[in-house]
Amino acid sequence: MSLHVLDSNSWFPPVDEALPDGLLAIGGDLSVNRLLLAYHKGIFPWFDGDVPMWWSPDPRFVLFPPELKISKSMQALIKKEAFEFTIDTVFEQVIENCKQIERKNQTGTWITESLKKAFIELHRLGYAHSAEVWQGGKLVGGLYGIKMNRIFFGESMFSLAGNASKYAFMKYVQCLQQNGVRLIDCQVYTAHLESLGARMIERGSFIKQLEDLI
Repeated sequence: MSLHVLDSNSWFPPVDEALPDGLLAIGGDLSVNRLLLAYHKGIFPWFDGDVPMWWSPDPRFVLFPPELKISKSMQALIKKEAFEFTIDTVFEQVIENCKQIERKNQTGTWITESLKKAFIELHRLGYAHSAEVWQGGKLVGGLYGIKMNRIFFGESMFSLAGNASKYAFMKYVQCLQQNGVRLIDCQVYTAHLESLGARMIERGSFIKQLEDLI
């Protein structure tokens, strides 16, 4: 295991060379080609200041859509359409809200301006997508990520009203499942997503499923 420093060429070392915490490489750029290659190989970017850091943790936190857990209270909210739900209508607003939420929580500044611009370009090209929920005409929650064939790589979500992000997540998972998506990458563990049905799998199993689903 060793930490690799990337150059201007679009390449990545094998994921089994990552450090125990999942850190595989640093540096490089955020070009469309590099980002798509990263996700194809089961690697995602987080940031430390302005330096890209590329990760592939083992185990990997994922959700299989049939295992989505919807509580009775959330079922009731969905049934009565407590929020308006849309897809890909305000991608830039969603990622900006996610960026601001990260700053308020002081859990990192990984959604940098450069990463935001890169994902906006991926959205323009049809790779990055957003799901949004509205209340009284106001955007109150949402999430974004990358879709490649039958897998969705979730990146971040935000909520400005109670249950808004849960609502967006549940509705979008259902839509993805209806459109043939069989795996949702949640990257790293959170108790919130575990309560919705996400679980850990070995990185080797995750990589094998990437090969089958992309």
